Amino acid sequence: MSCTVLAVLLLLAFVANRRGKRGWARGFAGLAILLLFAVGTGPLPRWLLRHLQRPYVATVPGEWAAHNAIVLLTSGSVRLGGSHALEPQWVGYGRIVQAAALYRQCKATGQDCKLLVSGGRSQHYRDPEALVYGRVLRSLGIDDADLLLESHSMNTWQNAQFSQPLLKALNAQHVLLVTSGTHLARASLYFAHFGIAVIPVRADYLAPQMTLLPQSYNFAVMDIAMHEYLGMAMYHVYNAMGWNPQATQPGAP
Repeated sequence: MSCTVLAVLLLLAFVANRRGKRGWARGFAGLAILLLFAVGTGPLPRWLLRHLQRPYVATVPGEWAAHNAIVLLTSGSVRLGGSHALEPQWVGYGRIVQAAALYRQCKATGQDCKLLVSGGRSQHYRDPEALVYGRVLRSLGIDDADLLLESHSMNTWQNAQFSQPLLKALNAQHVLLVTSGTHLARASLYFAHFGIAVIPVRADYLAPQMTLLPQSYNFAVMDIAMHEYLGMAMYHVYNAMGWNPQATQPGAP
């Protein structure tokens, strides 16, 4: 996304120069150079990520209730070589570890705890992501009786939408939402729209590299941050246009 903006600025500078608009050409070229260093050396993605992740630095969920639900949002699967074997993408393992750790903490208190994995065939593989992640969770000792799989959602909005009836059926007093630190603000917003008040718990914390020369890694980090901000902006636009279903108040039947 940020590379596309950079390419567009360079193209505009080239076109303006070809048409003799030297002032415009210098302006577009200057913006391209400014963007290259603001993103590539780290300050702009660091600023954006700080506002996304700062509320979720702590990962302690607090006291456990009598009935608890941990919701794990998947982050894609990867196919191994030319086979049909699937594993969670590398980002997903942090989420799995955090969800499993929370489950063990909850069970140690003697309270009721369910682990709901939400994710469908977003990459059109044979197995839905919830099933792929569920296999790993079972290998970590999660009890089958406590493991629920929501395997139809194709995005974060549907994670919230399709998890809502399952969570209501569980009558969980506390719902812990486990995903990446960059993803928590948007995911929590979507879950709240469907009347689910969550306790956000980050599985990972993303940071750019502050360097003297531009790094491609920082452009990737920038795109992750922009994706989250754009998703939240579109949510508010859709609400204003009346395109979202009516929001549900927490505790509504």
